Amino acid sequence: MSPRIRQAQRGITMVESLVALVVLSIGLLGIASLYVTSLRTGRTALIRTQAVSLVSDLGDRIRANSRASTTAPAAYDLATYGGAPVTHGCVGAANCSAAQLAEDDLSHWLDNVNATLPGPIAQVVVTRGGPGLPDQYDIQLTWQEASETFNYRASTFVIAATP
Repeated sequence: MSPRIRQAQRGITMVESLVALVVLSIGLLGIASLYVTSLRTGRTALIRTQAVSLVSDLGDRIRANSRASTTAPAAYDLATYGGAPVTHGCVGAANCSAAQLAEDDLSHWLDNVNATLPGPIAQVVVTRGGPGLPDQYDIQLTWQEASETFNYRASTFVIAATP
């Protein structure tokens, strides 16, 4: 082999190094996009989990205050309060009526909802059951997802509690 051929085969050219850099850059951009999507999806999953937990919390509060269903039928209906429910400082059922305990529960629950979810809208609608039928509590949470467009997600649970 001549010395001239050996010199042409040494090292890499500028074009080859630029092509390698472009291929590497495209791969890193794909990884960065995947990472951002993963973060967004993880945040959405966390918010949904918190919303389900909050709805379960209010469901447990309603079940614990079952006498509100018989003495104050619309005690857990948020529409009956017009504004925000008032906190009465109830400790169990000892120092409050069933209706006051329900209003206290709603007040604490709404504080938790507002502190946990971004841009929340909470709704509790009570549907009175007929004779021998349980009341149904429709608990709805809607919140605003952070994204390019505003997405609203809703979770609705119906809880039947017998008086």
